[in-house]
Amino acid sequence: MTSQRPDPGEPPVVAVLGASGFVGSAVTAALARLPVRLRAVARRPSQVPSGEPARTDVRTADLTRAGAVAEAVAGADAVIHLVTHSGGWRAAESDPASRAVNVGVMENLCEVLRRDRGESPAPLIVYAGAASQIGLPPERPIDGSEPDHPGTAYDHHKLAAERLLKEATAAGVVRGASLRLPTVFGHVAAPGGADRGVVAFMIRRALAGEPLTLWHDGTVKRDLVHVDDVAQAFVAALDHPDPLAGGHWLLGAGRGDPLGDVCRTVSELVAARLGKPPVPVVSVAPPESAPATDFRSVTIDSSSFRSVTGWRPRIPLRVALERTVAALAEAHAM
Repeated sequence: MTSQRPDPGEPPVVAVLGASGFVGSAVTAALARLPVRLRAVARRPSQVPSGEPARTDVRTADLTRAGAVAEAVAGADAVIHLVTHSGGWRAAESDPASRAVNVGVMENLCEVLRRDRGESPAPLIVYAGAASQIGLPPERPIDGSEPDHPGTAYDHHKLAAERLLKEATAAGVVRGASLRLPTVFGHVAAPGGADRGVVAFMIRRALAGEPLTLWHDGTVKRDLVHVDDVAQAFVAALDHPDPLAGGHWLLGAGRGDPLGDVCRTVSELVAARLGKPPVPVVSVAPPESAPATDFRSVTIDSSSFRSVTGWRPRIPLRVALERTVAALAEAHAM
């Protein structure tokens, strides 16, 4: 990672906000392997691998407080913003506290850095956006050029935070880049970093011997990327602050994996591990509250980000599913 500090002999300070979460734990583990001063900040204590090159400072803080944000990012060369409300997109529809986390932390971050702006280069802020911010996706692969028409409160929150970051970048306060995430899955060892996404949900159902249910015929696609590959995208972004600053960049594998095929693979892998027959994969009627985006396929063209950074997902889908099944099976057996 390149350093923008005046003293080139001093390792850069990288603050990870939301370091104890699912993606945050993977990003923190990846950064721990680099010669940086790593500041892992979250509401819960973060777990950082020991014996790694990074000089690590683990802090707990309520980042909805501006004072806590100021302390968390003081002197940082780069900030990776992964904070999101623990209730996910569903909570955003009904819990007023969701906005305070999903948007308020970015408001505090930009205000703190605007107030404390000095002579050094503006700090790099890498934000975890969402590919779903565009709303109902088109029938073609999305590449980041689509207009944003968010269809859920969560995506409205994500877009609002991203716009705050772009405004602060245009004002010279920060160098901000938003990495819009695909459907991320996998397993991290950190306590409290459980994956609550669709893939992990289906694996847990299969481990419990329950059928895997789909709200459609299984041909709906999602762009699935393992959490370790996503973590490497954030690391890659730190090395290319200026080309990325001011934009939003899509991450994806570019395949578009049919969820029916994914579920059948999960059923097969779990059955092989448990020595039992595979659980069935069945279609059921969707609830009335199901958003329209659940029935539209998503394939992501991340060539823009790849061309700038050289990043690409490296873990094949089946290998990623095998790793996730193995990890969740061990946890299930405890």
